[in-house]
Amino acid sequence: MRILHTMLRVGDLDRSIDFYTRVLGMKLLRTSDNPEYKYKLAFLGYGSNPDHAEIELTYNYGVDKYDMGNAYGHIAIGVPDAYKACDDVRANGGAVTREAGPVKGGKTVIAFVTDPDGYKIEFIERKEMA
Repeated sequence: MRILHTMLRVGDLDRSIDFYTRVLGMKLLRTSDNPEYKYKLAFLGYGSNPDHAEIELTYNYGVDKYDMGNAYGHIAIGVPDAYKACDDVRANGGAVTREAGPVKGGKTVIAFVTDPDGYKIEFIERKEMA
């Protein structure tokens, strides 16, 4: 078994595609529009299934905002330098919500950013990725 994708409901598909591609450097892998059922999909990632997990963005016609609730946590992305990743996000208009630094009680460097719909994304520094 393996994780294929994580689905997020978004209020503006183009805005979200821009964030995940321009700010986080993912590739837009494929899209589909289903007018009969009133939704559009966009799949993004750093590679395609089955070798890489993807993000599925779902836009339901006419819905521009969702309640976050308190069950969702975050998506984690490995980065070679969390400090630089935060600088890059800011330079591209993204929001850093927890600056890069060691995790409480540990040495692993992490940071958090938020996408345009409020979803949290954690950067975990992995030096072997450099």
